[in-house]
Amino acid sequence: MSVAAELAGMHPQTLRQYDRLGLVSPQRTRGRGRRYTLRDVALLREVQRLSQEEGVNLAGVKRVLQLQRELDRAREEIERLRSAAEPGHRIFHADTEGDVVAVPRGTRMRRVHTSGGGALVLWRPQR
Repeated sequence: MSVAAELAGMHPQTLRQYDRLGLVSPQRTRGRGRRYTLRDVALLREVQRLSQEEGVNLAGVKRVLQLQRELDRAREEIERLRSAAEPGHRIFHADTEGDVVAVPRGTRMRRVHTSGGGALVLWRPQR
């Protein structure tokens, strides 16, 4: 803990307080000691920056960190969905009721003839 406090430039008691408040949650050793990673130290520095330079109280800092984690998860999900929609990754087909459904690659769909003719629609994801 003392090494993490020194790296973060703060008192060890401050680290204990941040842990109690749930701002930074280090791993625990078998003896229940705190084990800080470099990511934890960077987070400690960010907490300190927000509270001292930006004037955000600790409850606000906790909310900012929570929102940042949610934003990171949302960005990861968007990227996952974007990569699934890349050309060649998904094939879509209109079923007999007109609903659009995903079709596994290599599957040939039976043609449905309609009296009104048919239309081919090319769909490309917007970037």
